[in-house]
Amino acid sequence: MSDFVAAVFNQTFMQYALAGGLLASLACGVVGPYVLVKRLGLLAGGIAHALLGGMGVAYFFGQSPLAGALIAAVVAALIIGWVRLQFGEEEDTIIAALWAVGMAVGVLFISRTPGYTADLMSYLFGNILLISRSDLVLLVVLNAIIIGTVVLFYKQFLVIAFDEEFARARGLNVRFYYLLMLVLVALTIVVLIRVVGLILVIALLTLPAAIARQFTATLYGMMILASLLGAMLTLSGLAISYGPNLPAGATIIVLAGLSYLAVLLLRRQRQ
Repeated sequence: MSDFVAAVFNQTFMQYALAGGLLASLACGVVGPYVLVKRLGLLAGGIAHALLGGMGVAYFFGQSPLAGALIAAVVAALIIGWVRLQFGEEEDTIIAALWAVGMAVGVLFISRTPGYTADLMSYLFGNILLISRSDLVLLVVLNAIIIGTVVLFYKQFLVIAFDEEFARARGLNVRFYYLLMLVLVALTIVVLIRVVGLILVIALLTLPAAIARQFTATLYGMMILASLLGAMLTLSGLAISYGPNLPAGATIIVLAGLSYLAVLLLRRQRQ
C-alpha cells in the first residue's frame, strides 16, 4: 500500500489513472441508475460491443480509437433506440445482430491494420494505467456533457425512467428523451472504456448503481451514492492491483461484484 501511495504522489501515469477512474466513476454513477431502473443492460451491452467496429475503422485509417468509439457509440445508441421504439418485438434480435456485426467489423479492420495492435486490445480489456492527458481532456468533456444534460432534463428523464405512459399523458416527447438517454449511456460507455474495457464496461455501469439501490429509494440518492461507490471501488482496485501487478480493470470489477454480493447477503440476514 505504501508503494501505491508513493506512486500516486510521484508518478504522473498513476495520477492520470486516478483522475480517469474518478471521472469514470462520476459518469457511471450518474447514468448507471437509469440503466438499472429502465432495464437497459441489454441495450447497453449491444452499444458497448458495437463500438469495436468504430474503433477498428478509426485505427485502420490512423485515427484515435476513442474518436471512432465515440461516433460508433452515438450511432449504435440511436439505431438500437429506434429499433426498440419501432419494432419492440424484434429488439433482442436486432441488438444481438448489432452486437455481433459491430465486433466482426472491428476484428476485420484490426486484422487488416499493419503494425502493433496491442494498444487497441487495451481498449477491449481496459488499462487504466495507459490513460493520457488527451484522454483526460476527453473524459472531462464527456462528463460535462453527461452531467449537464442530466441536470437540464432530470425531471423528464425521471418520468420516462419510471412511467412512459404517464410521460406521454403529460405531453412529453418520450421518443426524443428516450433516445437522448441512450446517447448518454453510449457516452458513459466511452468514458469507461479506458478504465475497464469494452468486455467489462457493463459491470461497472450497473454494479455501483445496484449496490446504491439497496440503501436509497430515490434516483437522485442512487446517483450520489453510486458515484461515491464507484470512486471507492476504483481507488481500491488500483491500490490492490498495483503491488502484485494485476490488471486494474478486472480487479475493480471483482471488487464491485464481491461488494454487491456482500450487500445482498447482509440484507438477507437482516430480513
